Amino acid sequence: MPTVSVEKEIVELENQFWRAIQNKDVAAAKRLTDFPCLVAGASGPARVDEAAFVKMMQGARYTLHGFEIQDAQVRMLGDDVALVAYKVREDLTVDGKTVRLDAADTSVWIDRGGQWRCALHSESLAGDPYGRDRK
Repeated sequence: MPTVSVEKEIVELENQFWRAIQNKDVAAAKRLTDFPCLVAGASGPARVDEAAFVKMMQGARYTLHGFEIQDAQVRMLGDDVALVAYKVREDLTVDGKTVRLDAADTSVWIDRGGQWRCALHSESLAGDPYGRDRK
């Protein structure tokens, strides 16, 4: 049966991943990722191998200045698979412009021999669920 400590660990791993992105720490982000990982967001779905992941991080056209995870919900599917969903506020510079965005994110974490790794991550921009707030 999952314990609260495992659920807290999963949320902390999400925070570690975000800090790795913020610090542009490719090695830390790689240690937290199960390759090939799946990602989905406004750009669509992708299957990302390790080489593509490194290239994406090193060629990022944005800088993450800060983030805040809120209302995290964790569900353990067994001892070695965890789902997490949460709200996140991101403060970024994108193509030279300051951006603050709110989103809902999800991740699937898998325990690989005592090391939790993220196998899937998705992000949905907050707003009207039918897109009526977008031009």
